[in-house]
Amino acid sequence: MKHQEGNLKSIRNTSIYYQCWLPEGKPNAVLLIIHGLAEHSGRYMNLVNHFVPLGYAVYGIDHPGHGKSEGPRVYVEQFADFTDTIKIYFEMIRRWQPDKPIFLVGHSLGGLIGAFYLLDHQTGLTGAVLSGPSVKIPDNITPAIIQIGKVLSTLLPKFRLVPLEAKAVSSDPAVVQAYINDPLVYTGKTTARLAAEILKAMQRVMKQAGQITLPVLIVQGGADRIVSPDGARILYDAIQSQDKTIKVYDGFYHEVYNEPGREQVLHDVEMWLEMHRTGKKV
Repeated sequence: MKHQEGNLKSIRNTSIYYQCWLPEGKPNAVLLIIHGLAEHSGRYMNLVNHFVPLGYAVYGIDHPGHGKSEGPRVYVEQFADFTDTIKIYFEMIRRWQPDKPIFLVGHSLGGLIGAFYLLDHQTGLTGAVLSGPSVKIPDNITPAIIQIGKVLSTLLPKFRLVPLEAKAVSSDPAVVQAYINDPLVYTGKTTARLAAEILKAMQRVMKQAGQITLPVLIVQGGADRIVSPDGARILYDAIQSQDKTIKVYDGFYHEVYNEPGREQVLHDVEMWLEMHRTGKKV
């Protein structure tokens, strides 16, 4: 396995970190990982270690304001800052890996970013795998709270609101401790601007998900406390693709790739990817 890293310029001219893991021979296909809120692309080694030996090239990027990328922590001017930057990276990957199938793999906020990206940029992708997609506005977020958030986003865009619940990322205490101790994971509070932009993105995705027509696999932890498992089902129902699959894993927490029993998840994703990479049932 070969590891490479570098930096690109975002649409706002900030330095964005990317990295990739390549098989020894020519890749069969490409996975483009889109990570979640407050974390970074280096937290997906279970995916990397499973798929690179199978001949996949795995590419990851740290979002603006995340990981090794520049920018105020967990902050963007607008949600498209995520997707426009991913588009730049996608075009680079396409030049590096011409004619290879490219699958988008988005987790949590990355699942929302991925779905948002698909609304405008399905062309060129072979399929998408979304895990624990953060697409449903939480039930405790009332219209009044949304309105207050809009005001804060305008007047105090970098005002800090609520942190993520670290203990809910995985039922494995070792994963939780590694998450807490990881210097590239941001454990502070989300900014008002980002929160408002996430809510707007959720509304757009839920309204326009019917435009998504390429093959999609959704994997969801049944005991997820960070995002509602109902969101995965709602998104599945809304997508108009003739080729869509959803798998809910009972008892699994948010990070299904980091859960005890993740071997089943990785196997299911592998089978789905192989079928769509080769066009044959496996």
